[in-house]
Amino acid sequence: MLANIAVLLAVAAMVAAGFWQLQRLSERRDHNAKVSARSRLPAVEVQNLVEIGAGYDVGEEVEFRLVRAVGVYQPGEQVLIRNRTHQGSAGYWALTPLRLDSGSILAVNRGWIPRGAESPEDFAPATGTVEVEGLVRSTVAAAGLQQPDPAGGVLDEMARPDLARLSQQLEAALLPVYVQLQTQVPPVGDLPIPVPPPDLGEGSHLAYAVQWFVFAAIALVGYPLVLRRSQRSPVEAAGE
Repeated sequence: MLANIAVLLAVAAMVAAGFWQLQRLSERRDHNAKVSARSRLPAVEVQNLVEIGAGYDVGEEVEFRLVRAVGVYQPGEQVLIRNRTHQGSAGYWALTPLRLDSGSILAVNRGWIPRGAESPEDFAPATGTVEVEGLVRSTVAAAGLQQPDPAGGVLDEMARPDLARLSQQLEAALLPVYVQLQTQVPPVGDLPIPVPPPDLGEGSHLAYAVQWFVFAAIALVGYPLVLRRSQRSPVEAAGE
C-alpha cells in the first residue's frame, strides 16, 4: 500500500514538474516576443523616451528599446560591475556616466573587461563628444537574500547596475535607465567588449517537460506490470 502511494506521489511530482517547465517555456516565449518587438523599433533619442524625475520602474516599460545619445564620458565617475562573465571568463562591466548636452547623466554599460584589466588606461573611454547607440536596460537592485551595496561613500565597484545607488555619488541628475552599448562614434577599441544582445533562444524547457512526462508514463505503465508479476504464483511463473 505504501509503495502504491509513493509511486502515485512520484508520478504527480513528475507531471507537475513537466507542467512547470511548460510554464517556464511560455514565460520565455513571451519575454522573447517583447524583446524582439521593442528592439526592432527605430532608434530614438534617449531623452525623448525617458525623463529626469521619472521613477526607476519606467525602465520596465521601455526596456530593450534602441536609443541614441550624444555626450561626453565622465571617466572619473565610472564604476565597475563585478562578477560578470564573457565566454566563461570572469571580469567586470564598465558602467560609465555620459554627460548629455542637457547636463543630465546617462549611465552607459560600455561592455566587459577581464580581471587584470582594472587599470583605467586599459579600457579608457573616448575623450570629447561621442555618439552612442544601444539598448535601454532597467536598473537592478538587490532582491531576496542578495546583499545591497554599501549605502555610504563613493564606490568604485558595485554588485549590480543599481542606478539609485549610483545616483548618490553623481553631481548631476541621472536618467532612470541605463544603456547597453552596441555602437559608438568614434568606435570603441579592443576593450571593453560590448555585451551581446539578449539571448532569444527558448532554452531546454520543452525537452525537460517531455522528459518528465515520459518518466511519469513509464512509472504509470511499468509499475502495474511489475506489481502484477510480483503477485503471480510460483506455478504461474514456472509455466512461462
